[in-house]
Amino acid sequence: MIELKYFGHSTFLVEIEGKSLLFDPFISPNSLASDINIDKITTDLVLVSHGHEDHVFDVERIVNNNDATLVSNFEIVTWFQKRGIKNVFGMNHGGTKVFDFCSVKYVNAVHSSSLPDGSYGGNPGGYVVSSNQGTFYYAGDTALSYDMKLIGDSFDIDFAILPIGDNFTMGITDALKAAEFVGTDKIIGMHYDTFAPIEINKKEAKSEAVKSGKELILLNIGESISL
Repeated sequence: MIELKYFGHSTFLVEIEGKSLLFDPFISPNSLASDINIDKITTDLVLVSHGHEDHVFDVERIVNNNDATLVSNFEIVTWFQKRGIKNVFGMNHGGTKVFDFCSVKYVNAVHSSSLPDGSYGGNPGGYVVSSNQGTFYYAGDTALSYDMKLIGDSFDIDFAILPIGDNFTMGITDALKAAEFVGTDKIIGMHYDTFAPIEINKKEAKSEAVKSGKELILLNIGESISL
């Protein structure tokens, strides 16, 4: 089983065989996640999809607390190296890194990417994580893309973590199509409700998913699920 814990916005802690990955840490500035103590979060890897502040704000603090390895595109890990982070692994689209408990493939995302100081953040991406416990797709911030069909052709995706807040990313309608493309009926929603432009009607989103034969899981902040 894969254990998934939600920390708000696009931040998830995924535990696999006693090891863990943390995606896009944006917790301390998020008023919806005010009950989360980020200094109690333990992780082996921190994976960053792109450079926007609402995906990288807590990277340094969490990486340094855990002596974790930062995984992202070359430009982002280089930027953090200049800020003192030593344990990094840079990737780019199409590349796969095999860690001791999972493999991580960096895949395309359709979005923009700049770092908090305005530096170039490279091209945005998502991740396909494969392990003995299952395979999942973390999309990052993205629009619907036909490239997602390549993921479905190459992997047996058990569940997909997809943005559903619209405005800056896909909304629920396109996210349901994305799930179809990657070949899963199970969606974990992210990137919604944090800011006014991405507030959604959760009841309507779940209803739309049911009509499409999909399951939309919207976790409460701090909630965990086994998949």
